[in-house]
Amino acid sequence: MVMDPGQLRLLALIERHGSMTAAAHALQLTPAAVTQQVAKAERDWQVPLVIRGPRGATLTPAGTLLASHGRTVEETSDKAEAELAALLGHLSLRLRIGTFQAAALHLLPPALTALRHRHPDADVSVVDVVSGRGADEINAGRLDVALVASWGKPLAPSPQVRAHPLLLDPMVVVLPDDHPLAIGQPAHTELRLEQLRDESWVSILAGHAARKQFHDAAREAGFTPTVRFETESYDVAQALVGTGIAVALVSRLALTHAPGTTHRELAHPRPYRQIYAVTKADAGLTPLADKLIDLLRDVARDTTATWDAPLQDHNAHRTHLTEPAQPPALPGVTVSRAT
Repeated sequence: MVMDPGQLRLLALIERHGSMTAAAHALQLTPAAVTQQVAKAERDWQVPLVIRGPRGATLTPAGTLLASHGRTVEETSDKAEAELAALLGHLSLRLRIGTFQAAALHLLPPALTALRHRHPDADVSVVDVVSGRGADEINAGRLDVALVASWGKPLAPSPQVRAHPLLLDPMVVVLPDDHPLAIGQPAHTELRLEQLRDESWVSILAGHAARKQFHDAAREAGFTPTVRFETESYDVAQALVGTGIAVALVSRLALTHAPGTTHRELAHPRPYRQIYAVTKADAGLTPLADKLIDLLRDVARDTTATWDAPLQDHNAHRTHLTEPAQPPALPGVTVSRAT
């Protein structure tokens, strides 16, 4: 015989309340439904369990024995319900964030400041995560929000992950401040990549998506770049440019204005990286994730508004390396559009 915990709990309630009607009320059932359940329990256990009388109901010795175990079932159920409520309450305040460096410096702080003022009890943690790992960390349940970048092509996470586009981050050329293309020309002068065909370059390490995007853009401009210095950091690249030994292609968001450097926008078509916030497709247990993304969109809007070439003024005709007219639809992926 398979023991039914619901029958045990029903007997405990009949014992406690002294009537089947009161037990039915506690279970939010009709008296007829409780009568049917008692009859089924007596058939299952093959022994009388409840004595019905004009003044209510009492339990037989067998019913009393089973009711004692029913009280344990009820106590365990109540404890589980309380612990689940506590867990959900904790999850509703928890926000585990992963981010790459430029987003950590320029996008996340204003958004977190606003979030802290609106939700002072929020349990927030932040870790460094390279863009290529962000979606995997979300999918594995180790993060609630990941800020990631994609160079030259849309982000394509698994169907369990949702990508929220935040901004398009244009690539700019960082030059030594005494470079001939910087001297005597207005700061808003746009350069064409082919004007830099003979330069020595500092570039992101080979194998990185940013490096591939750079080489693809150079190839479309008709040259193969001479890369003499490689690094995984835009900060290091700009510091090296400041020595006067090379130039670099750096994202607008990552500009540090290192001593000895200046920067120029590229003429269209210009390379971009797309910055996303990534969450679980179903983020119902972490409501702060959606609130943070709304705040990040506000920060992204304010950030792009300060740049020399606002996104809305960009040429609509782009190559696959440049700004898409709108965030592309990805097969099997729900993508929310920034507004």
